[in-house]
Amino acid sequence: MSALARLLIGSQFAFNTGFFAVLPYLAGHLGGTLGLGGWMVGLVLGLRTFSQQGLFVVGGALTDRFGPRPVVLAGCALRVAGFAWLAWAQSVGAVVAAVVLVGFAAALFSPAVESEVAREAVRLEEATGLPRTRLPARFSAAGQAGALLGPALGAVLLAGDFRMACRAGAVVFLLVLAGHARLMPRRAGTAGRGRAAPGPDGAHGLGGVLRHRRFLALTAAYAAYLLAYNQLYLALPAELDRVTGSQAALGWLFALSSALVVAGQLPLERWAARRLSWGASVRLGLVVVAAAFAAGGALRDAGGLWPAVVFVVLLSVGQMLVSPAVRAWLPDLVDARRLGLYTGAMSSLAGLVVLVGGAPAGALVGTGWYGPALAAVALLGVVAVPRGAARAGTGAVGAAGPAEAARRGR
Repeated sequence: MSALARLLIGSQFAFNTGFFAVLPYLAGHLGGTLGLGGWMVGLVLGLRTFSQQGLFVVGGALTDRFGPRPVVLAGCALRVAGFAWLAWAQSVGAVVAAVVLVGFAAALFSPAVESEVAREAVRLEEATGLPRTRLPARFSAAGQAGALLGPALGAVLLAGDFRMACRAGAVVFLLVLAGHARLMPRRAGTAGRGRAAPGPDGAHGLGGVLRHRRFLALTAAYAAYLLAYNQLYLALPAELDRVTGSQAALGWLFALSSALVVAGQLPLERWAARRLSWGASVRLGLVVVAAAFAAGGALRDAGGLWPAVVFVVLLSVGQMLVSPAVRAWLPDLVDARRLGLYTGAMSSLAGLVVLVGGAPAGALVGTGWYGPALAAVALLGVVAVPRGAARAGTGAVGAAGPAEAARRGR
């Protein structure tokens, strides 16, 4: 792995550690310490999600315009400021402003880092023959390790108070800022040169994005996965309440999900890189996600925590198959000069699907239609996956480069 790859992996770990040290406890702080009503807590959390996921496309476009380094540094600086402000905010207006700032910081940081991960993965594939999914897989595992450590760190810090957790989060992002300021290249790398399988992308900006049919097809598949995966946060608490009468095991099941990715992402990626094309990996992952909902429904009357455990395991395996393959595939579908824009647009469009689909999915929780409906969503994603564009086998690009490989029908 290159120095830049190690920086990207380490920063994702640190970023998620700092984020999950604070955000899981935000609702309790808003409703408890500050005494905000339930509707206001929901609004604040929704604004945070929108300012992050909904604005990824802005961060991606800025990355293409200015390069990843200044966008990453700006995102880290805003996250430091947002957490520092949140630590002291007392009024509703101040809390809303701080939370929006925290979300927008990620809207800058994440597309810049993710597009750089894709570029570096292409460069490493060209230079060393390393499968292009390897770096995204390590990046994903590092993020889940941070998601696993962050809540535990936050729980320790909350022995003081919420302000202490916010200050600690700000310090983490200050360290990430210092690391990127020192180590991140000042200009974007040269990996992914030219136009690799650009598709109908003659126009620039969002118009070109919305006319790029192959990109939209991959985004639809990714959105189906993301909508289904987000049910982990909706269905799991409801199922635990139904089975045990409490949510005491919820934290352990979330920890299981993260631990599975940390331990299993790289072995599964190595297997998939040898045996599957990127398209086949995405399809198989979506089938496994569909199986998670089918198994959850079939085992619903078994009692105990086993149905929830099976659900979490299958959903995590699906995530490990889908996420690296999508990240690896994207540079071959779009103009390399617009990789940041497309990376951000994919996250924003998929986030919009989750936002729109969340209410209907929530309305089905507890009914006999819930499992089949979400399994059907995942299977529709299988149908949406573009065909004939992703290569099979180990498929190191070699001297031909990704653009030439794409022209050969990879």
